Amino acid sequence: RQRPLEYRHRRLRSWEQPLRTARRLVKRLLPFSATAVLLAVWFLAARRQTSGLFPNPLQVLSGLGELLQHGLLAKYVIASLFRVTWGYLLAVVTAIPLGLLLGWYRRGGQALNPLLQLLRPISPLAWIPISILWFGVGDVAAIFLIFLASFLPLVVAAMNAVGNVPTTLLRAGRNFGLSNPRLLRNVILPAALPQLIVALRISLGVAWLVVVAAEMIAVNSGLGFLIVDARNAGNRYDLVVAGMVMIGLIGLVLDSGIRQLEKMKALRWGYGS
Repeated sequence: RQRPLEYRHRRLRSWEQPLRTARRLVKRLLPFSATAVLLAVWFLAARRQTSGLFPNPLQVLSGLGELLQHGLLAKYVIASLFRVTWGYLLAVVTAIPLGLLLGWYRRGGQALNPLLQLLRPISPLAWIPISILWFGVGDVAAIFLIFLASFLPLVVAAMNAVGNVPTTLLRAGRNFGLSNPRLLRNVILPAALPQLIVALRISLGVAWLVVVAAEMIAVNSGLGFLIVDARNAGNRYDLVVAGMVMIGLIGLVLDSGIRQLEKMKALRWGYGS
């Protein structure tokens, strides 16, 4: 006969594995819980409406299938990503070097900083009439707006990143006899990279917001144009919401992609507490 205490321990151990499995399952499903609740509320709200205009999730899914069938979804997604890619990359390759230089050479920063602070609060969407006047209706106008939306925040972020570099690192570099260009390249840039990655992530989100808004006015293709065109072409709100869903999904993918840079071993130290 087993002792009562040993029997209880064995019964407890028999329950440990199912509990661990349940906890792992809950942990994996937790990120999707809010989405599931939102879908349920959305479905109920669509059923209780009286106008019949607002689509339910199944109608939106059907609208996405319709866009896929006609080849429009891929066309509009590629158009939006094309504009974001060019505008954002142009901003990155110009703003970060300029910001590093202005942060390192203080007199240049003091001379240009008032102008940057004057232009930075202006919404990129306020530049839409100017961009259409200069470049007409087309890709160049949208790329210009995305460039503006990303350029100014990146310049300011790069300047601040240089200003936050510990003086001990600068003194160590000078003690090793590094020239100013080598100090900027080998000491300041690596030390500023963690803050620059955060700025790149934020500015990419802003660029994606701006391209959608610009496509509603300045171009005749892209996801922003899809939303306006579906609204004007017979109240196709299923396509309107389908465009919104695609904007959110692509934004999530872009953000997840740039967040992978934060996991690089050379940058992890910058995010530790």
